[in-house]
Amino acid sequence: MNPSTLNNPIPWADVKLLILDVDGVLSDGQLYFSDQQEEQKAFSVQDGMGIRLLMRCDVQIAVITSRASALVEWRMQSLGVTHIYQGAHAKLPVYQQLIDTLQLKPEEVAYMGDDWPDLPILTRVGIPIAVANAVLAVRQRARYQTLLTGGHGAVREVADLILHAKGYYERELARYLLGDV
Repeated sequence: MNPSTLNNPIPWADVKLLILDVDGVLSDGQLYFSDQQEEQKAFSVQDGMGIRLLMRCDVQIAVITSRASALVEWRMQSLGVTHIYQGAHAKLPVYQQLIDTLQLKPEEVAYMGDDWPDLPILTRVGIPIAVANAVLAVRQRARYQTLLTGGHGAVREVADLILHAKGYYERELARYLLGDV
């Protein structure tokens, strides 16, 4: 937790939409290519579980990324994410259209980013979040900085904070303890 949040608690319970960048947030930010120039990415299964849990608890998930990748489309669709925006070099218009369509206020939105292309959205949402491996300019503007790095559980960390604040964490955990999933 950022020291500044001690006097200004983060309203995690207000989050209705969590928007995620991909490279550096959902993945570790490394670009891997096969000998055939096919792009490869690694995604955390814990992040995927956090995304599923949030959606089951009525938090919408969106991905806005400047790169376009069939892998990202496949991974997000496999998790049930429907708000997938790739090739968005100008992320701000996509964000504005999304919150208008969903009829949400910026205060109801959290955004996770790691680098300068994320700043236009990061500086306009209720809860700006920097992953641990974010560049300085992003960390300085974040209200929360994850302990974990992108692609290594940072999304799950935030998901758990939201689930706790909304009062869903124990209920969802109990479902798994009982084998009722």
